[in-house]
Amino acid sequence: MTNPSSDEIDLERRVLLRALAVTGAVAQAGLLDTAARAASVPADGFPPLQQIDAGPLSIGYVDMGPHTAKPVILLHGWPYDIHSFAEAAPLLAKAGHRVIIPYLRGYGSTVFRSADAMRNGQQAALALDVIALMDALKIPRAVLAGFDWGARTADIVAALWPERCLGLVSVSGYLIGSQQANRAPLPPKAELAWWYQFYFATERGRIGYERNRHDFNKLIWQTASPQWHFDDATYERTAASFDNPDHVAIVIHNYRWRLGLEPGEAKYDAYEQNLATAPTIPVATITMEGDANGAPHPKPEDYRARFVGRHEHRLINGGIGHNLPQEAPAAFAAAVLALAQI
Repeated sequence: MTNPSSDEIDLERRVLLRALAVTGAVAQAGLLDTAARAASVPADGFPPLQQIDAGPLSIGYVDMGPHTAKPVILLHGWPYDIHSFAEAAPLLAKAGHRVIIPYLRGYGSTVFRSADAMRNGQQAALALDVIALMDALKIPRAVLAGFDWGARTADIVAALWPERCLGLVSVSGYLIGSQQANRAPLPPKAELAWWYQFYFATERGRIGYERNRHDFNKLIWQTASPQWHFDDATYERTAASFDNPDHVAIVIHNYRWRLGLEPGEAKYDAYEQNLATAPTIPVATITMEGDANGAPHPKPEDYRARFVGRHEHRLINGGIGHNLPQEAPAAFAAAVLALAQI
């Protein structure tokens, strides 16, 4: 890959600023009471937040661009939210695409429809949330793009339901895992990078995250993107989504499930058995990585063989960390557009 020139970057930034000026700011309305409390901060740069019943959830999502256009679904990770795409999404909409950005379960205005539902964070559950959302919105196929939990979720949809995926942009590449694979110890340096996973495995860690999620997640932002100098307003805009009533339960279950410390739900067993085989991904894919990603992530050469369709890897230079869509929105949008135009 060749990196864009400074002139190209300046042009993309000018387009971005014009797009943001057009889209404006948002006020959220018409949500469930619990959902409204969980998403009290306006989603800057987005049209009004919408809400839809999909599977076990009432999902809060942004929907921008013409509804008759090719759809793109953008998926955030932990501990981030839909604002990771606040600059990239308008570029995609301006290019003529329908852009849908849901809050994952446990974030923002996405809440469970039943008080009795298990607050399950296992990987198959999140992937089926995307399928349920697409079904609810009557979207048969879409380009999927994401990072962190969102990239893993998009990878799973592309692997298990390739007929629903027009293309895939996956930051940090192939992230599908299994409890069996996670039983194997890593070298000490790699284990150190996963310190929070071991913290969450303890009751002390659960209580600590419950009490300190604001400062905890800010620390993750700083260590995962050591060269990204975000301001307080940028962080606070996203931090509001962590006030979701299910956030802590989902995060803790996600990391404990990975280590086999807590069970998932039987209805997902068949999917997890399939995912444990590390299924290949046949759809056209662009994988991406920032040159300053401080979070644990695989090397591109280790996962290249998992992508058996058209594949390109892009390294984004300039001190770009883990939250690539927010740190390098023009580069992220360019990757999505490259697949959306196929």
